[in-house]
Amino acid sequence: MLLELGSILLLVVAVMFLASAIWIFREYERGVVFFLGRFQKVSGPGLVLIIPAIQKVVRVDLRTVVLEVPTQDVISRDNVSVKVSAVIYFRITDAKHSVIEVENYLNATSQLAQTTLRSVLGKHQLDDMLAEREKLNTDVQQALDAQTSSWGIKVSNVEIKQIDLTESMIRAIARQAEAERERRAKVIHAEGELQAAEKLFQAAAILAKEPQAIQLRYLETLTVIGADKNTTIIFPLPMDLVSHFLEKQKQGE
Repeated sequence: MLLELGSILLLVVAVMFLASAIWIFREYERGVVFFLGRFQKVSGPGLVLIIPAIQKVVRVDLRTVVLEVPTQDVISRDNVSVKVSAVIYFRITDAKHSVIEVENYLNATSQLAQTTLRSVLGKHQLDDMLAEREKLNTDVQQALDAQTSSWGIKVSNVEIKQIDLTESMIRAIARQAEAERERRAKVIHAEGELQAAEKLFQAAAILAKEPQAIQLRYLETLTVIGADKNTTIIFPLPMDLVSHFLEKQKQGE
């Protein structure tokens, strides 16, 4: 019976040894192997055999990680307080550095993203935050990538999800937009008046060269006014219209 118990115990130990010695890594996984506490190699994918109690393996996922940055209170360059939320996309490019250089790369990247988001956006005015979001995304991505490269992490993209304003600021922006629309309308109206004045000036200059043209224009105006039968109009007759006939009459005498 002791022999049987010894055999069973030996079998259990062998199974446990094999279970801890055999590691299988998927295509998107790598294993960082340490030998007696020192870095030895990066293994995987596939089957990897290690020596239990002497070697230790840390499994690393190389797939892109989507990390949501909590809403941050940001004060813009023109002293406007806004709440900004974002999403960052990153992946591990160096399994060795992601294990050795940083204790918890997920938490470290999240904390770094929060501080970088506040720092970068704080350098811009509110109008830039609302109108140039693509540029802000690029600025935050480049700032993050420069700091996480030593951890073996590549930040591929940053997307600012939402910029929340206070109610008073929303009303102020609405008033500003309305004032801008009114300004544009006045400018357009003034430009139209200017163009009309220029055309009238040109027309007056042309008519002034030919007195007969002015008389014809005068008669045409009378025709238009007289088209309304229900209106009685007393219109003065300029002497310029009859002066020509008076001169001919004097010459005939």
